[in-house]
Amino acid sequence: MMAVETTTQPNFALGNPRMLFERPYALSAVPVSNCDVSPDGKRFLMIRPADEGQAQAASTQINVVQNWFEELKRRVSAGAK
Repeated sequence: MMAVETTTQPNFALGNPRMLFERPYALSAVPVSNCDVSPDGKRFLMIRPADEGQAQAASTQINVVQNWFEELKRRVSAGAK
């Protein structure tokens, strides 16, 4: 993960890239972000590739949650009684 200082006044300018940290993180094959920054700007959330022993299991399973909002409403209304 690299960082580059930028300035916009008086002109737009880019500084030299510097490394924030170096780890093997997963790259996305589709145009979606595979990382995000916490709202306070102090942490990153990134996807790491699975260990080789877990890679097969990780690539063959997906959990899909349907109707989660209805389940949430049911649980909230049950707790209010």
